[in-house]
Amino acid sequence: MSNRANNFRPTVHGARLIEDLATFASFGGRQDGGVDRVAGSQADLEAREWLQQKIYEAGLLPRTDEIGNVFGRSPRAEWPRLLTGSHTDTVPAGGRLDGAYGVMAALEVLRTLDEANHPSAKYVEIVGFWDEEGVRDPGTGGLVGSTFFCEKGYVQNYQSYIELHIEQGPALESADVSIGVVAGIVGIERYAIDVTGTANHAGTTAMNNRADAGLAATTMASRVRDTTTACSDRLRINVGSIEFFPGSPNVIPGQARMIVEIRDPFDSVLREAEQKIRLLADETAASEGCHASVQKFSQKSAVLFDKGIHRAIREIIHNHGGEFLDMVSYAGHDASVISKHIPTGMLFVPSVGGVSHSPAESTSDKHLIHGCQVLLDAVVALSSDRS
Repeated sequence: MSNRANNFRPTVHGARLIEDLATFASFGGRQDGGVDRVAGSQADLEAREWLQQKIYEAGLLPRTDEIGNVFGRSPRAEWPRLLTGSHTDTVPAGGRLDGAYGVMAALEVLRTLDEANHPSAKYVEIVGFWDEEGVRDPGTGGLVGSTFFCEKGYVQNYQSYIELHIEQGPALESADVSIGVVAGIVGIERYAIDVTGTANHAGTTAMNNRADAGLAATTMASRVRDTTTACSDRLRINVGSIEFFPGSPNVIPGQARMIVEIRDPFDSVLREAEQKIRLLADETAASEGCHASVQKFSQKSAVLFDKGIHRAIREIIHNHGGEFLDMVSYAGHDASVISKHIPTGMLFVPSVGGVSHSPAESTSDKHLIHGCQVLLDAVVALSSDRS
């Protein structure tokens, strides 16, 4: 492939990208502007069928693997290829851009390159991964389609992976910067804390003679934030649910369960936070005459993306006169799974108000189109050494 051929810079069709995003959002679309497209739902199935048809209508070749990941490539495709895309599912009452933007932008990039007969089109393949969110089975921790793709060894057929995504946070908007170059993804761990006390009559049992599992759990919930964030000001923690059993207003809870999630860029911080969670659970439960057990049921280790791709993307943006922000992602992405096998990079565009996983999720058309163009520029530059 000649340098002269790669110096030709195709321009993405912004209006076409925005139209595709709107159509894709209609699969599971809600009246409030959100999307219900949980993996495995009818809306999810219809959306992935539509994506395959859209790839075919563009003169490209679609295919679906055994688990439901959707791929597309040029009829002129050669190896080795760069893979780009994201995921097609949403959380319940989610937004229209999370995942979907990266898939639609990847389609627009490949379609634009193929229409322009650009030599890079032969070395690009796109993907819509299935079940990134993990809502269908929370025990998986998500990233199901990309994990399958790697465990089966299919990932080894590709030279690199780039994922474009909305930020899902406020940093880019606050800095008034339109592109984030992501250096890595935080580790994410989830814990189930089970508290066992003694169920008893809520009216006849004296307050000082109770082993109240519910009180112990709520006390933990009120203290765990300050306890763990003392490890690092970067750490994020969430108490996602608390359940009492038997769950009756006139019965002191004999059991309680609390789900805690922690996120941080460094495994050492996560280990320290885990120790503090376990100690807090033991001490708080004992103070109420109860017993606590802590089980880690999901773990996604922190990852750093390929330094060469990260550096190349920064240079690409700089060469085109753009600004960018170096970032770390606090949300999990398929890129974290892929990065353990092949060189990987990631780009962000701003999220209005930092809102995501919500019908209010939004990014300006200007930023969506610009991000897609940066993705195209990156794909062209990173595929320039293939022959």
